[in-house]
Amino acid sequence: MKPLTIGYIRQVMNGEILQGSDDLRIQYGAYRLKQVRHSHTILFLKGKIIKWDRLKPFFPIAIVAEEFMQTSEYEQSITIIKVENLEKAYWEFINDYRDSIDIPIIAVTGTSGKTSTKEMIKHLLMVNRKITFTNSTNNSRTVHLANLLSIDETTEAAVFEAAVGAPNDILKAAAYLKPTIGIITNIGEHHLNHCKTLEAYIAAKGEMISSLQLNGILILNEDDEKTKKLDREQFAGKILTFGIQNTCDYRASNLEYSTNGMNFTLEHDEQKYQMYVPGLGEHQVYNALAAIVAVRQIGMDFTAIKDRLVSFETFNRQMQVSNGPNGSTIIDDSWSITTTSLKAALKVLESVGKNKKKIAVVGTITDLGSWGYVIHELAGEIIASSDVDVLITIGMHAKIIGITAKKINQTMEVYSYKNHICVYPFLKNIVDPTTVVLIKGDMYSEPINKLSMLLRKKYN
Repeated sequence: MKPLTIGYIRQVMNGEILQGSDDLRIQYGAYRLKQVRHSHTILFLKGKIIKWDRLKPFFPIAIVAEEFMQTSEYEQSITIIKVENLEKAYWEFINDYRDSIDIPIIAVTGTSGKTSTKEMIKHLLMVNRKITFTNSTNNSRTVHLANLLSIDETTEAAVFEAAVGAPNDILKAAAYLKPTIGIITNIGEHHLNHCKTLEAYIAAKGEMISSLQLNGILILNEDDEKTKKLDREQFAGKILTFGIQNTCDYRASNLEYSTNGMNFTLEHDEQKYQMYVPGLGEHQVYNALAAIVAVRQIGMDFTAIKDRLVSFETFNRQMQVSNGPNGSTIIDDSWSITTTSLKAALKVLESVGKNKKKIAVVGTITDLGSWGYVIHELAGEIIASSDVDVLITIGMHAKIIGITAKKINQTMEVYSYKNHICVYPFLKNIVDPTTVVLIKGDMYSEPINKLSMLLRKKYN
């Protein structure tokens, strides 16, 4: 955060200082007690604090409230600013801080690929710029303030994830960040427990369009069918597209699998550039395309992009290939699961497992609400149309995937288990050097996690 004095902040909010000094310098912000982790924090507080000892390790601090409160013996360490309307004061502070920033701010959303795309953008730009970014996958609603305030006078660009758990989530993030560049990687089926319908989920992702500044840049996947349903006419800025199958501004062709990544040709403005991105799968090329389009808007040239992209490091448990039982090959993609990422993972399995026996171990898809049965059926249909020879499901809801797949593809062997305990010995009995096993699940699924760790621990 750019250091600001209480005197400056108080004027922005039209507040009255009741205790403390205008000279106190503020370097952090919070609107919940548990967010206070440093001294020199300004805390926007709705209620009255009773236990000041909770905040004592972080003195001196400043409190913004609608009424005076007793601070016990800590008057010298606590500055109090009284405002008429706390909510209004909070947003005056946010808007003033954001308006003082004049750098590219990139927001990335999508059902799959947003973390990888964000990480690629970060990796590419960090070669010669000071960047601030979403930490790992911490893209919850509570981090928007911290993300904004992580931008200081030395920051040259920022890239953040904009997740959708419910309608208005992107709009809420944009109220803080006011992104200048927005990316939608793709739109699948997810978080239907709050969005209720697929149409509402698509609309929630489409909030990115209205979240951008008037002269902003919108980056879209031209191959994604659900993205095409978005109303682009409402956007007055610049739209850039990427893809593999359709005509677009940045297109990848000649995709080839290598040992740990993908080679492809990037076509743009009638020029061709040879690229390599670590990480297996066509979906990883899409992620790279989105990242390339974004960094090009910030002035990074194709040679620098090519040289830097080769050193990108994928996340743990994202298409990680390793040794398995009896000389088999394991593809661990247990980071997350949606129908979109399932399709992508099956394509990798088909490529890596060409002319080999292919086994898919699949867990439950979460955050679906009343759509759970329908989406698990859809997952079963997706697997049934693939080249999978043996399907193993883990979990009660994942069993629906197996039942559906077996109905459609009766030649496929299907087995369903409640947990990982019986899966491991079963796998040991049916795999050999001519077998490739895909583990596809969610990082929060305990059975999938335990199976993944068990296989890694024993054979790598």
